[in-house]
This record gives sequence, C-alpha cells and structure tokens, in this order.
Amino acid sequence: MRRDDTLVAWPHIKCSLAPNEVFEENTNLPTLISVPTRIEAAGTKPKLIDEYVGRANSNTGEVSIAHMRSPEGWEEPGQTPEFDEFTVVLRGALHVRHRDGVIEVHAGQAVICHKGEWIQYFTPQGAEYIAVCLPAFSPATVHRDA
Repeated sequence: MRRDDTLVAWPHIKCSLAPNEVFEENTNLPTLISVPTRIEAAGTKPKLIDEYVGRANSNTGEVSIAHMRSPEGWEEPGQTPEFDEFTVVLRGALHVRHRDGVIEVHAGQAVICHKGEWIQYFTPQGAEYIAVCLPAFSPATVHRDA
C-alpha cells in the first residue's frame, strides 16, 4: 500500500510513514467482525451500546468503536475519562455538558471530547451515534462521578 504525497498528522495518532513509503508492518489478513457485543450502559434509561471494536468484542485496547442508541430523556453520570472520544451523530441530537456549558451535537455533526476533561452526555430527544475512543473505552478509565 502506498501513501500519497502528503503526510497526515493527527495529534493523538503517531504516523511514521513518509510520502510514498511502502507500509509492510502488518501482513495479516483483514479480520471480519461479524457481530458486535452488546454492552450494559450507565444512565437513567436503557441505552443500547453495540461494540464492534474494543476490549469486549475484538480484544483491542488501542481503539474502541461502538454504535449507540440513546432514548429520549437518557442521561449518564458525568465522567473524566483517560481517553479521547470522537462521536458522530447519525440521528437526533447528543448533548454534551462540560465545565463551561453544553454543546448540542446534531445529526451530521461530530464532537471530540478530550481525555482529562469532565463531561456528561445526555439525549433529551434521543439520538443514534457512533463513538470512537482512543485508547479503547474501559470501565476502569472512564472515571464516572459517584
């Protein structure tokens, strides 16, 4: 596989390939993930979490990718995670409470919540979204409020 002439750098992902360098580190075949693992959710109402990639479903600690479906009126405890969380909203709106206010993230938008900052997710009208955590989500590193 070859890269184009631009080297893309993300703040939390290290990339050591120079332009046009051949990537040969992983010679394994792709891994099909046939079904997700349903994860029990924290919060005031039942929320569906289907993890496709992560500690529970693929034994992956570097990243987790989950499909979330939160009902109207759902709210989870505040948290100060040790991971960055990248969320893309597919339907409805996800609200993110932080120390300075609230961000409303609507369908077609995304939000990045940075490790070490206090946040609280809630869905007054319900929402469907994809969440990606780097490193992977873990109950031991989410640090939810008591």
